Amino acid sequence: MTYTKDIGEISARMHLAADAEKLQIRPGGSTAVFTAPGAATEGRFGLYEWNMPAGIGSSGAHFHKTFSESFYVISGTVGLYDGQAWQRAGTGDFLYVPEGGVHAFRNDSGAPARMLILFAPAPPREEYFRELCANAAAGRTLTEQEWTELFARHDQYRAPEPAD
Repeated sequence: MTYTKDIGEISARMHLAADAEKLQIRPGGSTAVFTAPGAATEGRFGLYEWNMPAGIGSSGAHFHKTFSESFYVISGTVGLYDGQAWQRAGTGDFLYVPEGGVHAFRNDSGAPARMLILFAPAPPREEYFRELCANAAAGRTLTEQEWTELFARHDQYRAPEPAD
């Protein structure tokens, strides 16, 4: 139990959609909307809306050591890798990945797709996505070592790529 008082209190906080930070990961790529970053949830979780144009490739198989990640498909069809095989996920489908769980996602369909991504507890994932955007905007091509270091700074570790 994290709340022990016998009476409730006024503590809810509204976060307007218009105020949410939005990033396009790279030109023509996915758009992330930081719906509820950890700063807005006392670090309990982070909730992002992920909008993918048709044919967006894989995030690359990876895992995280300090947080779980969950995916909820709002619309379209998303390929979700569960560590064993690619699953075609449609509207209403959900994938939970605990700490250490290998996963990836992609939109290899011919139509746009939207999903929610939930991180718990809330790591500062916004910094990871901002760094990806900055590199893309600068036209910077990272070496394998630079990718490894970038991922490690943000608790992201590569895993063997899944076969289709």
